[in-house]
Amino acid sequence: MKHTISVLVENKPGVLARISGLFSARGFNIESLAVGETHDPSISRLTMVVNAAEERILEQIKKQLHKLIDVITVWDLTNIDFFERELVLLKVDLNILETGRFDSVVNDFKLNVLSRDDREAVIEFAGDQDRIHELSVILDAGVKELVRTGRIAISR
Repeated sequence: MKHTISVLVENKPGVLARISGLFSARGFNIESLAVGETHDPSISRLTMVVNAAEERILEQIKKQLHKLIDVITVWDLTNIDFFERELVLLKVDLNILETGRFDSVVNDFKLNVLSRDDREAVIEFAGDQDRIHELSVILDAGVKELVRTGRIAISR
């Protein structure tokens, strides 16, 4: 089962290495990771998505996270109501996609076109994982390059 874990930490060097070390030592792959300062520059928020088949081991990792000196608080957002978003930048080959179809997708998904010429376009989109997947399937043939941020999340 995939878990979205949010961690508030002191904004210091080495904190991310210690946290990721806890997960790798238990054989968990961090599928998504986003880190940034909060409204307080001395505090950062880490949002991680991990796939954990055994709840018992994940609970143990969360308890160990709480024990790290630089960790302020830990939330497992998985079983609560939360908002999630990722940012995607796509470079699209306009020679493969029909102009009308591309324009339709731009309107349907409310995409922000960062640049466009006769050959290619660079677009940005922020959305949840399902919408990003839907967009990438629709544009699949024309996608030259795709870059995603890690997931960020906040409880309702």
